[in-house]
Amino acid sequence: MSSPVFTAGFSAAPPTVFIVNVIHAHAGRQDEAFEIIQDVVRYVAERKPGFLWSSLAKSTDGQTVVNIEAISDEGDVGEFFSDPAFVDKFKRLDTVSTSEFHTYRVGDLILPAILTSGAA
Repeated sequence: MSSPVFTAGFSAAPPTVFIVNVIHAHAGRQDEAFEIIQDVVRYVAERKPGFLWSSLAKSTDGQTVVNIEAISDEGDVGEFFSDPAFVDKFKRLDTVSTSEFHTYRVGDLILPAILTSGAA
């Protein structure tokens, strides 16, 4: 039995919409902040059709966590926050950090140049 293959992508029409959460962990609490946002994102991934994918990262200085999350539409944010269980999970971040999030629509996607044989 083979494993499923998932593809994460970017779309030009309509443009991909991103949520960017920047989580400023209280001193020594970065791992906890990461675990909380991980739980939040997994909750959304399992239940909300507007969720496309997420990339979670911890800064190397131990101070922040970032969630870059692709969603289908800006309206998905309201859908997520209308779910009381989601709100309770998200509010747990307040115990270990301060955080902010913004919604972005992709305006340009720049990929590395690919050199083909014979190219100078």
